[in-house]
Amino acid sequence: MACIELQNAEFTAVDFETTGSVPGWPNEPWQIGAFRFSTGGAASSTFSSFLRISTGRPFNRYAPGRHAQIRGTLAESPTLAGIWGELSPWLRGGPLVAHNIGTERTILRAAAPLDRLGPWIDTLELSRRLLPGRASYALEDIIPDLGLGADVAALAPAGAGPHDALYDAIACGVLLRHFAAGGLAFCEASR
Repeated sequence: MACIELQNAEFTAVDFETTGSVPGWPNEPWQIGAFRFSTGGAASSTFSSFLRISTGRPFNRYAPGRHAQIRGTLAESPTLAGIWGELSPWLRGGPLVAHNIGTERTILRAAAPLDRLGPWIDTLELSRRLLPGRASYALEDIIPDLGLGADVAALAPAGAGPHDALYDAIACGVLLRHFAAGGLAFCEASR
């Protein structure tokens, strides 16, 4: 079991927006956001890119985000493999953070099956442990309830909101900073 000290440590929060499940089609990412930050409050940096989705590819009708308004942009965007050289330094050499890590870990394992990325910290899992009994553990509900909306807005691009990959990566990082201020460590079983 690997334990990660959360105070004054560097992390990269990652979020993908995806097409969602559609019978006969794989779940594909259409946007990635990454937020490198320190829980000690030092400077942070961001990475964001739309990802190619063909114009004929259907989305799950419940898939959140603004994908319907930018289908032309997505058709002309790079593939995940096409940005891997730029993205991979963001993902290597330190802990990765996501809110419900299943999607992000699955997409990254498929993109780079030989890379051992992580360890991973799941802020959804932490939220369920540290904030028991909530009706919702969605980032878009937790962030304002904890009074963290202004912190996220100060770091996010103007006009960005929930279900934008960069906004959600930043929200995830701000949430981990909030939890780290409480003085905890996170232990992950080998996966």
